Amino acid sequence: MNHIHDPDHPTGQTTEAPFWRSRYGIGLLVFGAVAAYFLLTEHRAHFFGALPFLLLLACPLMHVFMHHGHGGHGHHHGDSESKAGPEKSDQPRPGGPS
Repeated sequence: MNHIHDPDHPTGQTTEAPFWRSRYGIGLLVFGAVAAYFLLTEHRAHFFGALPFLLLLACPLMHVFMHHGHGGHGHHHGDSESKAGPEKSDQPRPGGPS
């Protein structure tokens, strides 16, 4: 096991290194990087063939995560005009009769 001296602990005590900084963690990261490289280079046609479907799948996922589900529709702030009716104004509406 690798041990790193921690200045916060009294002298003589060491803490254990995190897994990703150990020999096995670095080896796993290198192996994962090599595997990812070969997967992307050898299966590029499969990946690009699936992109249109991934874009279509992104639409409902964005709707769910951006709107936080369907529970919030119809509860908008500032909706008082639609409930109380249009307010009368001295100003003419743009595009309407003068």
